[in-house]
Amino acid sequence: QVQLAESGGGLVQAGGSLRLSCAASGSFFSISFMGWYRQAPGKERELVGSITSIGTTNYADSVKGRFTISRDNAKNMVFLEMSSLKPEDTAVYYCKALVATSGRSPRYDYWGQGTQVTVSS
Repeated sequence: QVQLAESGGGLVQAGGSLRLSCAASGSFFSISFMGWYRQAPGKERELVGSITSIGTTNYADSVKGRFTISRDNAKNMVFLEMSSLKPEDTAVYYCKALVATSGRSPRYDYWGQGTQVTVSS
């Protein structure tokens, strides 16, 4: 089994910063893709940023220049540095990882439980 645990959410004023962390634990062979998604009330879940095992990143247009995704492969962790936060960034943020549980198994998506980020105006 693979577990993802997010941390670092909270309440922040507009213009402020937060750092989210996500740690993968359990028994697995490798993690390729890792990403952060968010879901605001009444809206669909959307990709915020992603990073491959070799560090290639991708961001939603709405967060480019404000958010930075990074990962620590040795610790099986992914981070999201968020700055210049806006009220529209308010959402539950989820971590996702594409994981192979063995060298011959296919890869599957695993999700964390989410962490709330609230940006006040």
